[in-house]
Amino acid sequence: MTDFTPPIQDFRFLIHDVIGLDTVVNLPAFAEVSPDLVDAILEEASKLASSVLAPLNRIGDQEGAKLLDDGTVRTPTGWKEAYAQFCEGGWQGISATEAEGGMGLPILLGAAVAEMWHASNMAFALCPMLTAGAIEALTIHGSDQQRALYLSRMVSGEWTGTMNLTEPQAGSDLSKVRSLAVPKNDGTYAITGQKIFITYGDHEMTENIVHLVLARTPDAPDGVKGISLFIVPKFLVSETGEIGPRNDVSCVSLEHKLGIHASPTAVLSFGDQGGATGHLVGEKGKGLACMFTMMNNARLAVGQQGVAISERAYQQALDYSQQRKQGKTHTGDDAPIIMHGDVQRMLMRMRSSTEAARALSLYAAAQLDLAHHQPDENQRAAAQARADLLIPLVKAWSTDLGVENASLGVQVHGGMGFIEETGAAQHLRDARIAPIYEGTNGIQAIDFIGRKVLRDRASALNILITEARDTVKTANSGDQNGTVQTAAQQVQNALEQLSESTDIVLDRCSSDAAMAQALASPYLRQAALCVSGWLMLRALMTASSSPEATDFLSGKVKSCQFFFSQLLPEAAFMAAQIANCSESELHEPQPLF
Repeated sequence: MTDFTPPIQDFRFLIHDVIGLDTVVNLPAFAEVSPDLVDAILEEASKLASSVLAPLNRIGDQEGAKLLDDGTVRTPTGWKEAYAQFCEGGWQGISATEAEGGMGLPILLGAAVAEMWHASNMAFALCPMLTAGAIEALTIHGSDQQRALYLSRMVSGEWTGTMNLTEPQAGSDLSKVRSLAVPKNDGTYAITGQKIFITYGDHEMTENIVHLVLARTPDAPDGVKGISLFIVPKFLVSETGEIGPRNDVSCVSLEHKLGIHASPTAVLSFGDQGGATGHLVGEKGKGLACMFTMMNNARLAVGQQGVAISERAYQQALDYSQQRKQGKTHTGDDAPIIMHGDVQRMLMRMRSSTEAARALSLYAAAQLDLAHHQPDENQRAAAQARADLLIPLVKAWSTDLGVENASLGVQVHGGMGFIEETGAAQHLRDARIAPIYEGTNGIQAIDFIGRKVLRDRASALNILITEARDTVKTANSGDQNGTVQTAAQQVQNALEQLSESTDIVLDRCSSDAAMAQALASPYLRQAALCVSGWLMLRALMTASSSPEATDFLSGKVKSCQFFFSQLLPEAAFMAAQIANCSESELHEPQPLF
């Protein structure tokens, strides 16, 4: 199994030259962030990812997390020590404010660093990913006392955080949550119930775990309006932060999973001894709104998992293709398989789609920086609307790509890819959870078509399309070369098709929920391809106009060209699906037997 080399050049290129670092460093909150600082952070993160986390990826897959007879959970060999190094570097708080003990750096930079963690060791990176979501939820919705008690310890990595949403009978339908929170005389709540699929629900890497738990109070109405959010620490904590006795929460089992074996996915039981002590976050009945603060953070991060696993699978497939010899060259010598056209096609597809998805995820992260820190209220609102529009695209499209590219990686290896010792199969097994995590990709598509397009009559999307058309006009100007102009025409065609599909969606889906659900997934994929195409056009324009002649820039031009000729045309296929879908196709056919 090959080593992992973080794609530092691509991160720098996208951050500095395509998205534009000035997009975020001109914000007052980031006035002291310089290009040199950004490069230094990327370099240091790369060292930890490649030298510490990546070597543990295979060990974690083979050993897995284990629930011991005494009810404690143990992570694989090297995990605890690696986590200590992670915390020593301050990486958990890269985008947290300095007042909370963080680095106070842009989400844009934090997103690039997070991709490195996931690519080097996805099972490890899930722990800080969930903690980051919990930090955001408490930052926005926690009381002053809760923030003072929990935030600095979570930002430092001293304590980790979890999301406790679903239950055996609920699945993705959180209106069916039954966990109960009974108020006590001291202002706390007694929490009882069971939660499933809790990532890093228990482990030994930190002295405490801060569980954020959805539950109902006894007087709560049915449905999602009756759900509240509670802090339920693994160990009770004094007002000054000292660790007290074990809370009434226990790990009753760990799931046996297809992949990410090293990540302990726990079934947690609350209240076996009468009730776990919980603290209300925000208002009663507003738990889902609080949790969705955390959920949006997680959805962007899960989308990056798709990009990351694509990158790791690509690097391994590329390395294998250069070493494995099969067939002959034109001179009769044994040929490395990378010389074969079909292998080149698979590798270019992996590379090009990964780079497009990376551009999309980092662009969405930059929009979050603008939404949080723009001085102008209208500009903040516009950036938030764009981020909201993009997050389901990042989550769904990128994670689908992660599976597709990990599968291609196995294919490049041929029969050896199906053998565990090469490690190619692990990437495919690990990748498969991401399209399911944090709302399945079908749910992302329904969210996109419903909340992000139909709700505002495509206003936010049309603003983005208009901006993309302006880029196309610039690319079509006489200052650009023929390669750029050809790509601009391809992007223009794709944007026109997206506008036509949007008109169909607005016409057919506004009052027809069944049709909206039928069109949601192809519509999301079409939109993701088009928006990514716009960003790849920007990348192509930048790379083509550079006075430098480097291997990286030459490779970027080729990657962009492949995207426009081989991947962007798939958007037309999605447009045809949308245009051709009829009412009769929505009904399940009668059984044949």
